[in-house]
Amino acid sequence: MYPYNRQFTIPGFPSFGPPGGGFDQQPPFGPPGFQGGPGQGGPPQGPPPGEISPIQSQSQIGTFAVDPGGIRRCLFRFTYIRLNNGRAFWYYPTFVGRNSVAGYRWRRRQYRWVYFGIDLDQIRSFSC
Repeated sequence: MYPYNRQFTIPGFPSFGPPGGGFDQQPPFGPPGFQGGPGQGGPPQGPPPGEISPIQSQSQIGTFAVDPGGIRRCLFRFTYIRLNNGRAFWYYPTFVGRNSVAGYRWRRRQYRWVYFGIDLDQIRSFSC
């Protein structure tokens, strides 16, 4: 039988579980030293701009995946994302990797920012 009061540790990650608390503890989010807030990885304080950037014409959209270097200039800025499936939304990117981008997506119906990550090859175009 496994003891339920064990503390779990993984090198390089914070430990969770007793001692010092119960199993209902929530893990911290973000990289080590993460403080949150605009410009530091947290969501913006208010809604995105009311204006939506003009949609690019089909001739301007290539069949290539979005380049991480291109979308990196949009870090911590309101960005309008258009996906290959036709959906579009406001986004506030806080991290760009080799193949993906993470940040906060605006949910109109909920009137709030929600943390969201997506592969760069699913993005058709963006503007910030």
